[in-house]
Amino acid sequence: MPETLPDDEPSEPAQRCAREDTDGDGAREDVMVDRADGTGSGSGVGVGGGGSVGGLRLVVAINPTASFGQTSGMGGRVVEALRLDGHTVQPLVAADFEALKTEARAALAGHPDALIVVGGDGMVSLGVNLLAQPQPWVQSPVPLGIVPTGTGNDAALGLGIPLEFEAALAHLRSALATMTPRTIDLGHLSHAGGELWFASALSAGIDALINERANQMRRPRGASRYTIALLIELLRLRARTYELVVDGVARQVGSVLLSVANNRSIGGGMMIAPTALLDDGALDLFIVAPVSRLKFLRLFPRVFKGTHAGLPIVELTRVHSVTVDAPDIIAYADGERVGPLPVTVTVAPGALRVLA
Repeated sequence: MPETLPDDEPSEPAQRCAREDTDGDGAREDVMVDRADGTGSGSGVGVGGGGSVGGLRLVVAINPTASFGQTSGMGGRVVEALRLDGHTVQPLVAADFEALKTEARAALAGHPDALIVVGGDGMVSLGVNLLAQPQPWVQSPVPLGIVPTGTGNDAALGLGIPLEFEAALAHLRSALATMTPRTIDLGHLSHAGGELWFASALSAGIDALINERANQMRRPRGASRYTIALLIELLRLRARTYELVVDGVARQVGSVLLSVANNRSIGGGMMIAPTALLDDGALDLFIVAPVSRLKFLRLFPRVFKGTHAGLPIVELTRVHSVTVDAPDIIAYADGERVGPLPVTVTVAPGALRVLA
């Protein structure tokens, strides 16, 4: 599911104070976000403060509204733990997603040892699009660390990162102790609005329609709006005709659910491509043929278990490039809005280093 950042007033670009709920009971702690030039102050060791011998220089980008704000204290706890390990930490929070991306890009210009994102798949998308190779603002590959705290944590799930917070934090600390990142593939997407990278999947079927409807709804504000959007789109379910170019070969298909996957799951655990691998140099084209509403409702629970593979109405094909076009579809990638089809997706082998 897509993540959003709060619409409150932007703080000063050089330094801001992020108020973090650290234990869920109303107690607060101040995490002073250090200046990009390393002159800031705060608890623990600030950027440029030296750190302990052997410590790493880390940038931690935090989404304070992950899981609709229910995990708002996690970012501060990650920063505190990493500083206790002797690392030099620069925490980043911002008024919106684009501002956070800008600040993270500026922080990467200082050549840290790793970028850590705290949040769900939206934050992973931010990190992926800053670190995917090649990027002109990154002189050497910087690995991505993930502490999953969102409603959709499919990237972490595919990477084997624990979804429980304490276990995920311990996993990250262990990975930082050895600094032997794993190299994975990414999907590279180009469309009329530009280009981007994704770790998990491009959505171009009913899952994309659900995301688009939920994003257009002003109420309710929590996760239940996705349930409502799902019910509405199921009632409106109809097959679309897709024009595809798969590894250079044109074809036309009818489908109610179509995705191009690099990872096994999307949408918070929908195992659309249960045998997909993040480092096999290929993508998985997932197509569900036109079916009745009742038959789709029977199929849908099986997608979460991955037991749909092999059914006559399900097609899973290993591919290296796909162009997807259909009317009235707004594509999404890793829960983030891309724009209207057509889009072209290609696999980018070994494009990202991950602490997992």
